[in-house]
Amino acid sequence: MKNILITICGRAGSKGCKNKNLKDFLGKPLVYYTLSAAFDFKDRVQNASVDICLNTDSPDLWKIVSDKYPEVVYIDRNKQLGEDKVPKAAVWHNCIDVLEAKFNKKYDYMIDLDITSPLRQKDDILNAYKLKLEREDADMVESVCNCRRNPYFNMYKEDGKYVSTVIDSNFTTRQEAPAVYDENASIYVLETKFFMNNEINMLNRAKTVIYQMKDTAVLDIDSEEDFEMMGVIAEYLYKNDTNFSYFKDLIR
Repeated sequence: MKNILITICGRAGSKGCKNKNLKDFLGKPLVYYTLSAAFDFKDRVQNASVDICLNTDSPDLWKIVSDKYPEVVYIDRNKQLGEDKVPKAAVWHNCIDVLEAKFNKKYDYMIDLDITSPLRQKDDILNAYKLKLEREDADMVESVCNCRRNPYFNMYKEDGKYVSTVIDSNFTTRQEAPAVYDENASIYVLETKFFMNNEINMLNRAKTVIYQMKDTAVLDIDSEEDFEMMGVIAEYLYKNDTNFSYFKDLIR
């Protein structure tokens, strides 16, 4: 039996999209889409015990969560962890430290689900977790989607008076260039032993494998325009694809 901690982390306020973690999305609190996905994973995963926590410095966010999902464990984020330049990994460390002490247990895996990602498909989280179990050599599975531009072919940087490709190459078609991906910050699955035994800035050095999600053009909300565009896309997908509407329909 594996012990899994699902972390849902959200700060008060937001510069790119004001108070995005408190917003309603198509008539439901945005955070509920992630909560419904977390509890669905807990119900469907086999041979595992799952705890779900919210780490936040926002009493308003906690109120929204506890109204419908009182089983979620609340971690009151301290002021130092709420600053702009604090890496998310520091918050993950805090989640594991607090809950391992609270429940007197050790977690084998941690799964982080971003609040601002309401376009997961039915099996995305479960498949990302299964991929980590299959890849015992990897420290982490991270969700990505196809990159619409390629630094070897059609992405440019200023180079003196002119521009050149970001990575020097002689590729004449995009298909020839190495595959690249966009990090979408939707799902992280980490082996807790590796994570807790390394410094909080170790993610770029972790042995990482990718779980590819469907590219919907907007998978993470960082601006007001993202929020509006995602609403339009989600409304279409929820209407036409039950794999996308699955978690919306499970919201309490």
